[in-house]
Amino acid sequence: MTKADIINSLFENVGLPKKESEEIIETILDAMKKTFSEGESIKISGFGTFNVRKKRSRRGRNPKTGEDIEITPRTVVTFKPSNHLKANVE
Repeated sequence: MTKADIINSLFENVGLPKKESEEIIETILDAMKKTFSEGESIKISGFGTFNVRKKRSRRGRNPKTGEDIEITPRTVVTFKPSNHLKANVE
């Protein structure tokens, strides 16, 4: 599912104009991006939790050449689904 699919779903199921549907989705995604950039988590009840996690640097290996490399520290977003979502998927 793409962002356009979500916008179309909102348009078809709720009846909002496409432009307004797009603005709503963009506003939600912008708020999520801002929250992640501040290092905070997002919990959506019945869906799951998005957490921001800092990974430290570590040693790695280039699988093509076998050469040892240093993997730089970075920040990643992880997702843990709620039990309700897990049950719906199963």
